[in-house]
Amino acid sequence: MLLSRLQSLIGGIYDVSVAYDVYDFLVTDRRSLPAAAHSGLAEEELLVAESADGAEVSLSLYLDAALLERLECANPLVELNAGNVADWWTALEGVSHFLYLAWNAGHDKPVSLLELEMQAEVDKYIASYYLMRRQYPRHFPAELRRVLFERTRIDPRLARERRHLYAQAHCYAARFCRRLEERLTRAAHGEHEVLAELRRFYRLSTARKRAHIERTS
Repeated sequence: MLLSRLQSLIGGIYDVSVAYDVYDFLVTDRRSLPAAAHSGLAEEELLVAESADGAEVSLSLYLDAALLERLECANPLVELNAGNVADWWTALEGVSHFLYLAWNAGHDKPVSLLELEMQAEVDKYIASYYLMRRQYPRHFPAELRRVLFERTRIDPRLARERRHLYAQAHCYAARFCRRLEERLTRAAHGEHEVLAELRRFYRLSTARKRAHIERTS
């Protein structure tokens, strides 16, 4: 199924896996979420609940049913195009959040919101890059980074603090992906080098991710 294949795509890029399938945590009806989330407007939302002693974490990934129906009708794994890329990025963000949080929890590593959002932005770029290279092997998707980082806008309805967090994550990811793009376009073995860097980056903490981007971009 589409989300499981998306989980495998991201996991394959970073050489990570978890003992869970995203569909086991999927919710498509907001009325099934806790009451505090019923009024939400987002088509994607990861809900996390921690036990009082911090020993257990519960996850639910909400993706709007209509969004999933559109992706089934215009499957980006068959053809990623202007008509389905926005829905693809929404679903990809949700799966990215789920996989990253589950993998880190399995390694007893804490995850900050900034780290979660920054990684999701990188995942949108690199998963789309590999998918487009597979579908259009003679075309380098130079437009991808510009569309993702220069033509997207943060939802103004979000609280000020959340907008600031998203803007910060977006800025760091944009710098990192610009460097990835440069290496992918100029190096004969660029994809292999980029893949190795991505796998190192995935395993860094928030502070080390930021330091890596500031040092290298």
